[in-house]
Amino acid sequence: MTTAELAKKVRFIEITTKKAVTAAFSGEYRSAFKGRGIEFDEVREYQRGDDIRAIDWNVTARSGKLFTKRFMEERELTIILMADLSASGRFGSSSISKQETITELCALLAFSAIKNNDRVGLLIFTDRVDLFIPPRKGQTHVLRLIRELIAFRPGRRGTSISAALTSLYRLVKRSSVVFLVSDFLDSGYEHELRITAEKHDLVAIPVSDSREEELPNVGLVELEDAENGTRILIDAADRGVRKEYARQATLRREQLEQFFRSAGIDYVPVRAGGDYVQNLVRFFLARERRY
Repeated sequence: MTTAELAKKVRFIEITTKKAVTAAFSGEYRSAFKGRGIEFDEVREYQRGDDIRAIDWNVTARSGKLFTKRFMEERELTIILMADLSASGRFGSSSISKQETITELCALLAFSAIKNNDRVGLLIFTDRVDLFIPPRKGQTHVLRLIRELIAFRPGRRGTSISAALTSLYRLVKRSSVVFLVSDFLDSGYEHELRITAEKHDLVAIPVSDSREEELPNVGLVELEDAENGTRILIDAADRGVRKEYARQATLRREQLEQFFRSAGIDYVPVRAGGDYVQNLVRFFLARERRY
């Protein structure tokens, strides 16, 4: 991709995601995620019902009247976008691949963050952490994140969610809102995911493609695993083969969602080429009602 093509793509994503943030998200993002602590706001005269533990005895002694400290929730958040850009993300049966969907999702969340004066950072991973950009504020910073997402080309084919989460623990000390955006075509990461969810406010966004769940009737077809190169020839004209393919895909999805629920991890399923904006809006609204 040339510099001009990259700039054009960045601009396109900037325009479309900003429009989505303004039109669809409004206050949902802000309401869905609470601040991580409280900060002092003001001292005011004591009112009936106030917590006596909040009485400011110094001011009370000077004035001769009871005064209490008023606190407000600390709104500023730290957002970490974990983007799985391994080789399997290049697959796409529609006009947009899983990797492009992941990029657009991250851009949407990044612009939502800076609109609410939050800091946002990016961690790109395959079977290792390929890039980490510490959290900062501002549009210039977000545009840099988008450029890195668009320009990234994996040098390795595999995925290791476990390695990425282990690195996150070392790189991000402050409790943050972490969006893990991946197709989750990996295994052995459950322990690290639970640990991450204990320290951070973790939201999983599994990105899938319709052809990963339903095989079309196209006769003999060769399938290749993008990450290990394994190939298999199957007869997609066979109804039994297509049914078993769909059954296995449904089983994988249900097992993943069951794990998220058992671990108390919020998740937002997204389909490449689908309306992920509405998926996120519904999630934010549901989360706001829950909390």
